[in-house]
Amino acid sequence: MCGIAGFCNFRGDWQKNIERMCDRMYHRGPDASGVWASEDHRVVLGHRRLAIVDLSPAGAQPMISRDERYVIAYNGEIYNHGMIRKKLLAEGKVPAFRGSSDTETLVEAIAAYGIVDTLKMTKGMFAIALFDRQEHVLFLARDRVGEKPLYYGILKDDLKNGENDGALVFASDLRSITSLDGFTNSVNVDVLGDYMRYGYISAPFSIYRGIWKLEPGKILKIKLPFDKMEFFTYWSMMEAAVAGQKNRFRGTASEAADELERLLREAIAGQMVADVPVGAFLSAGIDSSTVVSLMQAQSVDKVKTFTIGMWEEQFNEAPIAKEIAAHLGTEHTEVYISEEDARSVIPALAGMFGEPFADSSQIPTYLVSKITREHVTVSLSGDGGDELFCGYNTYYSIPRIWNKVRKLPAALRMPGSALLGALSPVLGTPAAARARLLGARSIEDLYLRSEIGEGLALIRRDKGEGTCDFASWDAVQSRAAGRTWMDDYPAGLLEDGQHNLMLMDLLMYHPDDILTKVDRTAMAVSLETRVPLLDKDVVEFAWTLPLSYRNDNGVRKKILRDILYRHVPRELMERPKKGFSIPLHQWLRQPELREWAESLLEPARLERQGLLYVKNVGKLWDDYIMKNVWRPQIWYILMLQQWLEG
Repeated sequence: MCGIAGFCNFRGDWQKNIERMCDRMYHRGPDASGVWASEDHRVVLGHRRLAIVDLSPAGAQPMISRDERYVIAYNGEIYNHGMIRKKLLAEGKVPAFRGSSDTETLVEAIAAYGIVDTLKMTKGMFAIALFDRQEHVLFLARDRVGEKPLYYGILKDDLKNGENDGALVFASDLRSITSLDGFTNSVNVDVLGDYMRYGYISAPFSIYRGIWKLEPGKILKIKLPFDKMEFFTYWSMMEAAVAGQKNRFRGTASEAADELERLLREAIAGQMVADVPVGAFLSAGIDSSTVVSLMQAQSVDKVKTFTIGMWEEQFNEAPIAKEIAAHLGTEHTEVYISEEDARSVIPALAGMFGEPFADSSQIPTYLVSKITREHVTVSLSGDGGDELFCGYNTYYSIPRIWNKVRKLPAALRMPGSALLGALSPVLGTPAAARARLLGARSIEDLYLRSEIGEGLALIRRDKGEGTCDFASWDAVQSRAAGRTWMDDYPAGLLEDGQHNLMLMDLLMYHPDDILTKVDRTAMAVSLETRVPLLDKDVVEFAWTLPLSYRNDNGVRKKILRDILYRHVPRELMERPKKGFSIPLHQWLRQPELREWAESLLEPARLERQGLLYVKNVGKLWDDYIMKNVWRPQIWYILMLQQWLEG
């Protein structure tokens, strides 16, 4: 696991700036640093290294291919690089390798097969910057599902009349880009609707104008003079889902479980390979327990597992995780966190993410990563199970609501929605929510409408305080203001509504929230995380499964349960799931955190920033403190404010 950075056409002190970019992401790679520049310094690549495979200097980056045509700076792991290496040797593409790193395998495969064909044959997670010295082309590429981040864009002070003729910059960490001399890109207020709706900023956007996130499965090609961008898709989650549904698995549920277990064992075995200690996160959930079960089944040594506990019983899964670990025979570590532990993390959150990010489980994820890093350098996680195998509550509640809504003809529902909305204009009330949902045109539209909340009435769109308040900000305005590319998801793309909801989450929520959270918090303590449930073969197989193999009369993640119960007693797992969350709404009422929050929400400060409606923010906070009405937008605002304060 590492961090990459670089630029083209930078007209300042290139060496000082690339070194500063690398220093800003020291946490992503504390073991070593490297820089490569073309002779004219027009193209510069930087790298920070967290050594995982081949700890010797032979794995150092940026790395030049044997034929000296390609230079690569790469962040991630290629789990099947051994197979690719054998292929290169067998076909005589490479007479011998200098070391054992997957970086060398990757750059030599690109030299032999080209970047597109190479990435299609890889299984791994990565963000890549590759410079073709012969064709004078820079390639940026990101893994299939978005495990590793990659930001890119143009420095604003080099923009002339809207033409992208300035310095092209890129990095794993947004703060590396903002550290450059001449970075003056303004806050992209257009994405605040997106942020206040979801609690994160979805790709391809970032919090800055002119800076974007490369989307999963994409390759960006920039040719000399590095002023035009061309995109290629080498893998698509949407295409994988459509193809899987057209080629359904025809075996029994038991045969499906056998095949999925085989694929998972193969993926986990590949992801346990490292030249440093490896462990796993373990909660009381199906996903992480399945991963740990298959890890231990293939390991001669005790797998190291890690859990954090909460003193608040309703949030605490540590006792159950401890029982699971004892049954499997892992070497288990658990640490309980307190309100004081949470407070100590909060000041560092903005720096970890580089832009506003407000999934509050970022706090326990950071704390479990910190504990884990004290023992191992790599940790496997169970992320992806809910989205791939129908685990979330919304996959059940939304279809139930839609089955009621669609009984009314659209010709009646649409006017009814508008009338009810006019009679109940105050957002957050049950009547307003019903009005919004009643206007849905499909189950997919209903899902998106369910995400609209009071946060969109917080965004300031004029020079003065204006007239926008909760009583005048209706659902139609809200949806337009917070619109993302997901709002154009093609209704009925997949045959079953629940499949569409899962796919929608895998396209945006999972990469931009879940994987972002795990990557940033883990890398903040220099811990590499690996996610075997997102293995290419596992994902593609999952999309071939009939819905009943994932949701069997309300039994969620049925196929994962079938696998897990081969290793762990059923009665150990069939307990209410508490989720990986913290009692944030309780903690913020305590004196110290309340004082911190109210300092960020101070009206004069909000007025000076000019991004949010002061009276609406005040109403949200007063409702919370005086009436105990908790809305997630409170945390969204606090994380935005903390980021703005730097």
